[in-house]
Amino acid sequence: MPRSATVPAPRALSVLLALTAVLFCLPGLAGAALDYQMPPQVLADIIDAPPTPSVYLSPDKAWLLLLERPGYPSIEEVAQPEMRLAGLRINPRSNGPSRARNLSGLSFQRLNDGKIVPVTGFPEGAYITGPSWSPDGQRIAFVINHHDQLSLWYADLKDGKARRVTPDDLALNGVYGRAYSWLRDSRSFVARTLVQNRGAAPAEPAVPSGPVVQENLGKKAPARTLQDLLQNTYDESLYDYYTTSQLVNVNLQGKVRKMGKPAVFRRVSPSPDGKLVLVQMVNRPYSYSLQEDDFPRRVQVWDLKGKLVYEVADLPLQDQVPISFGSVPTGRRSFSWRSDKPAELVWVEALDGGDGGIEADERDRVFTLAAPFDGEPQELMTLAQRYGGVMWGDDDLAMVTSWWWKTRNVKAWRVWPGDRSREPQKLQDRSWQDVYNDPGSPVTERNEFGRQTIMSVDRGKAIFMEGDGASPEGNRPFLRKHNLETGKMIEELFRSEAPYYESPVEMVDFEKGLLLTRRESKTEPPNYWLRNLRKNTMEQKTFFPDPAPQLAGISKELITYERNDGVQLTATLYLPAGYDKDRDGPLPFLMWAYPTEFKSKQDAGQVTDSPYRFTRVFWGSPMLFLTRGYGVLDDPTMPIIGEGAEEPNDTFVEQLVASAQAAVDAVVDRGVCDPDRIAIGGHSYGAFMTANLLAHSDLFRLGLPRSGAYNRTLTPFGFQSEERTLWEAPQIYFEMSPFMHADKINEPILLVHGEADNNSGTFPMQSERMYGALKGHGATARLVMLPHESHGYRARESIMHLLWETSTWLDRYVKNVGPRTMEKPEVQNP
Repeated sequence: MPRSATVPAPRALSVLLALTAVLFCLPGLAGAALDYQMPPQVLADIIDAPPTPSVYLSPDKAWLLLLERPGYPSIEEVAQPEMRLAGLRINPRSNGPSRARNLSGLSFQRLNDGKIVPVTGFPEGAYITGPSWSPDGQRIAFVINHHDQLSLWYADLKDGKARRVTPDDLALNGVYGRAYSWLRDSRSFVARTLVQNRGAAPAEPAVPSGPVVQENLGKKAPARTLQDLLQNTYDESLYDYYTTSQLVNVNLQGKVRKMGKPAVFRRVSPSPDGKLVLVQMVNRPYSYSLQEDDFPRRVQVWDLKGKLVYEVADLPLQDQVPISFGSVPTGRRSFSWRSDKPAELVWVEALDGGDGGIEADERDRVFTLAAPFDGEPQELMTLAQRYGGVMWGDDDLAMVTSWWWKTRNVKAWRVWPGDRSREPQKLQDRSWQDVYNDPGSPVTERNEFGRQTIMSVDRGKAIFMEGDGASPEGNRPFLRKHNLETGKMIEELFRSEAPYYESPVEMVDFEKGLLLTRRESKTEPPNYWLRNLRKNTMEQKTFFPDPAPQLAGISKELITYERNDGVQLTATLYLPAGYDKDRDGPLPFLMWAYPTEFKSKQDAGQVTDSPYRFTRVFWGSPMLFLTRGYGVLDDPTMPIIGEGAEEPNDTFVEQLVASAQAAVDAVVDRGVCDPDRIAIGGHSYGAFMTANLLAHSDLFRLGLPRSGAYNRTLTPFGFQSEERTLWEAPQIYFEMSPFMHADKINEPILLVHGEADNNSGTFPMQSERMYGALKGHGATARLVMLPHESHGYRARESIMHLLWETSTWLDRYVKNVGPRTMEKPEVQNP
């Protein structure tokens, strides 16, 4: 039941700007304070269930590190002070990230016999973050946040005792992520620490010294919509205060040696041999329109005393990079070490001025330069597309990838680093959205430096490839042996078989045929197994329980159906435990989706999931509501296709409504869904989709958009996969903005947004203004702003309240309503 509404293209821009101006002048939103509420007990129990541990295999493949995670943090923890500076979110008390994912415990498990060695000796009340194995696999390091100070610790396999590395008077600076890196000897580190005796943070001036001025003198400097930008000189001083570090070399005994002078170290990367360090330092002038990743930078190589060895690059503010997809800065970029050599730098330089919007035969050139860096850089390869990365093997093997957005094309090449006169060998040339023909990625192993390199066998003539194994029957992960010379498969060593979904994790021992896998089914949660491919035997190594037994007995089916233009679509259909179609009749339904752009109908119709995966839920999973008597259609594909010269968004609304209509028909025709009782929801771009479907169709009784953007004039230099600006395509911006069609939304809508959303384009203002527009037209609408929450939600109280709001509105406007009428439901408040 689609609706249509168009505005003549010449008038579109003036109309949409006028509407925006009017609605920005709406009076303040009426609202009232509300205590956090609790959802039905079954939902609360699922949210409060202990999370399943994560697993991290040791470099020598003999031990598993089990990472135990706590439940959702309290709102008190999430509401801690936070500095929002240049795209960073900083906890000023700990001088670390404000939204870190902490661990509650660590333990070692020996792979061959299952012996458990718990890590003990943590300070009481400490938070654990950033664990990593030493290169030799004999110990781990991690960061402890205790009494608002970050410190470096380690634990040996032999006893699991946690021991502090950094002295009591020396704190780490965790603003730019993990604050330490192992050196090759597995007994020492390079770490970023706070400058000792740095004093208190700058105080905000009581009286401004003058206005804040920004100026552009005729240069084109477009930028996408960004958040948490610096606003004034006071913000600049805070950024300097919290991001400035002293680099140090510290060993396991806590002996500290300073390296160079304090600076804003954005990245610090030791060379594979552990003798040099690649540092990236942020310089002034800062920007009030770009985030810190575009600030000026100096890139240098230092020795372990902090002495300059080589000046790699001095990069200016990146405010002249075009906004066309595939555009990059000019000069050297993408700095790294070659992982198979002691100390050889790798970087890339654009050959097309960095402009992805112009035609060019050559785009990028990859260079290397070995220590002592006194020669000329050596070309590794010139690319006709944008550089995508390199995987190293040895002097006879490296793989370089390139990509191009407009065609969705990806290429992979074999090169010979030791003989660069040889012509690169093309191994892949396909659309990255053509998952059926994805050959997978090379299997890697640790080398003498503890770095990952391509694993080769048969005297370098063969490698292993692993991948998802997408097929019309669903994903079937695989491990295959490939001939390097021909690029063809020699042997399929493993492939997931129904009724399980099993994926390779690590080739533990090729000679013995030992493969570590992660195995699950519809009814069995994921666990780790050790397979013997030679003997065709397998042994379970972990025994993690079902974290949500409340969902036991649900029905799950991967369904396929067709859109009215012939595009094949897929979705996962869930039905509640014990449901019988003939006995119980059609159910109220919740659909949850996210649109994706494609350049090919064939690619858009490919299956990218498996019917045999275990149903894992979190706070944003629609499957939670199976316990409340709803059917769920999860991830019904909503492809937006533009083949050839056509742009996908030229027919966004038409394709979106057609996909939704096909999804509704698919479940209604099965007799399991009541067509008069369907809700549609989504997060971020899925929220944008939800509001559009309410505005342009009458398929749904309720909309549940979360953290969305609804007015595309607020993202005028492009959004999602749209490259064109507002001034280039005003009609597109108008037609795609549900804000401009708020008067057509006659179904209830529950808008939810985090008050501290920092995602590009989804300002909290988007939901506030959308609610204002709906309220102004008499819609049945509710706006819930979650304090201190970002684009995703973290606090237990926020999540419980979200589920209470959702459950209340689902029951009121979907489950407990009669047949549809076109009259608006009576406005009610929970």
